Amino acid sequence: MESVEFHTARALLEWQIELGADECISDTPVDRYALPDRLAKPSKPDPKPHLTRGPVKMAERDPVAEAQAAANSADSLDALRTAMENFELCDLKRGARNMVFSDGIAGAPVMIIGEAPGRDEDRIGKPFVGASGALLDKMFGAIGMGRANADAPIYITNTLPWRPPHNRDPKPEEIAMMKPFLLRHIALANPKVVVIMGNWACQALLAKRGITRLRGQWVEAVGKPALPMCHPAYLLRNPEAKRDAWADLLSLKAAVDK
Repeated sequence: MESVEFHTARALLEWQIELGADECISDTPVDRYALPDRLAKPSKPDPKPHLTRGPVKMAERDPVAEAQAAANSADSLDALRTAMENFELCDLKRGARNMVFSDGIAGAPVMIIGEAPGRDEDRIGKPFVGASGALLDKMFGAIGMGRANADAPIYITNTLPWRPPHNRDPKPEEIAMMKPFLLRHIALANPKVVVIMGNWACQALLAKRGITRLRGQWVEAVGKPALPMCHPAYLLRNPEAKRDAWADLLSLKAAVDK
């Protein structure tokens, strides 16, 4: 290698310093193109990483199975309420103020299944309050029944115990998750007949929707006679449907009296 004259070398060094190359990295140059191939090639992936190293992935929890187990363990309505209060896998619980369990008299011959709590239900912690609740009380009062009527009581709950955000429709996975609790609730309350109020209650218990077509037609749900009816909220928006609701109420009373 030819030597470089002192002044030339100094001029070159000063020029490199002006360019910013002012730090010596190594005493000897490194030929990057001459690196071994084994360092340039990526290593082969481990065909069985879960057997050789790294953390073991936890099995995903099945919310429906856990809800089923919790519901089956309840041998009373109080135990069922506690099981639902302790159930942590439904995201609706995180955004709700209160769990809405039931109202009325347990053991009543008529059990009403609503849809999901609204703002008033979430605030108070009871199903069917506010304008819808007032109409429901008038409807059943007209046939001599009521949630506080010891002689002809009714018992009320909802398909979902927690309010969906902004009163949105329930999601299918939310209904499926909470259905074991609903079925256990019906079994423990043991009514003579079940009133299925609204589309989402029909979806949960009958796997059908279209309440204006289903209403007034007696069916069987969870082994009991069941009558789909329009939800009071629907009747408030569509007053002309109250005539059909009255016919349904008379049919219900006849079935209970029989």
